[in-house]
Amino acid sequence: MYLQDQLLMAIPVALYAGFRIRALIGPKALKNLATALFALVAAGYPVAETLSHGAGGRGIAFVTVLGYSCLPLLLYLIMAVVSADLAVVFLRLTRLVSRETVRSRSFRNGRLAVVLAVPLLTVVYGAVNHRVLRVERYAIDVPRRSSALEGLTIVFMSDLHFRGTTSDRFLEELVAKVNAETPDVILIGGDMLEGDRRDEDTGRFERAIRRMVSQYGTYGCPGNHERFNRDGSGGGFPDRAGIRILQDESVTIDSAFVLAGRKDARSRGRMPVADLVGTARRDLPVVLLAHRPTGFDEARRAGVDLMLSGHTHGGQIFPVDIVTRRQYDLNRGHLERDGANLFVTSGVQGWGPPIRTVGASEILVIRVSLRDRDRAGKPSTDPPGGLSRAD
Repeated sequence: MYLQDQLLMAIPVALYAGFRIRALIGPKALKNLATALFALVAAGYPVAETLSHGAGGRGIAFVTVLGYSCLPLLLYLIMAVVSADLAVVFLRLTRLVSRETVRSRSFRNGRLAVVLAVPLLTVVYGAVNHRVLRVERYAIDVPRRSSALEGLTIVFMSDLHFRGTTSDRFLEELVAKVNAETPDVILIGGDMLEGDRRDEDTGRFERAIRRMVSQYGTYGCPGNHERFNRDGSGGGFPDRAGIRILQDESVTIDSAFVLAGRKDARSRGRMPVADLVGTARRDLPVVLLAHRPTGFDEARRAGVDLMLSGHTHGGQIFPVDIVTRRQYDLNRGHLERDGANLFVTSGVQGWGPPIRTVGASEILVIRVSLRDRDRAGKPSTDPPGGLSRAD
């Protein structure tokens, strides 16, 4: 089970939170009820993980979503209890409140209300935020070199995490938003399917992607969640969905630009970027798909103009974003360095819990203007364009 080690380490602090909540409740019957509910919340994620790898069904899907949602709820309950206890310690040390006040029933009831309400409201917000699909638009300039194109519209998606609980309504919205941008090419940065159930019907996901229209087609690279087939070569779902998977492979598209895709960072024998793009045409702009936003400087030195990644989910659940911000050069958004551009999306959907308390469910639309200028961004004939964020 994913996160098994982390959950085992969290047991002591979870028990502490459960006992602290129980202590704030007066009547014994309510104490017992609260203990039982807390135990259900604590067991929610392991149950959801077990169900997600078994047989599907509408009832099972509902329980799975509920169970996954218990993970952030438990996290925020623990954080709320610990924060409340620290606040009380501070109030007592500074003598802002007396011991009698802290022990009073009204103070304890207020403390209990805050400890329960804040986590619940946070999870409700996260559920709504996860469901709202946004379109983030950017405009950048890259050198034209010998490309005949003057511009290129890229729709970039990553971390779709399609699963049984993904609604048809959400798929319809995703297709409509992609097609509304009239993209030249659609790029997918991995983690297309959630889980590893081989008996799951992925037909509706395949039909949705096939309905996305672009001039040059749909390309993707593998992520860490891919389960295309047992040897990971990219058959099955991507082929049926009309996605060409690039695994340490580069292609020249319409003699206009080079598109390269890397294997996931944890794959054995992954090709260095310099070798990956070294055999491609060097007189065209180079776009690189890489699931994890690592190796940007390597890509920049190899001559990549635009690198597109996902994987971070923008942190998805606070305070996980603190970790991802420290782990990667870019957690979400755009980074330009020496004329090379890195975009990291927080993904179409989140992993596991359908909760997003940080970041956004999004697709990126990148309008690329091809300019006659050198790699450092100095104009040769046209004025410098630079980056602009389009609303």
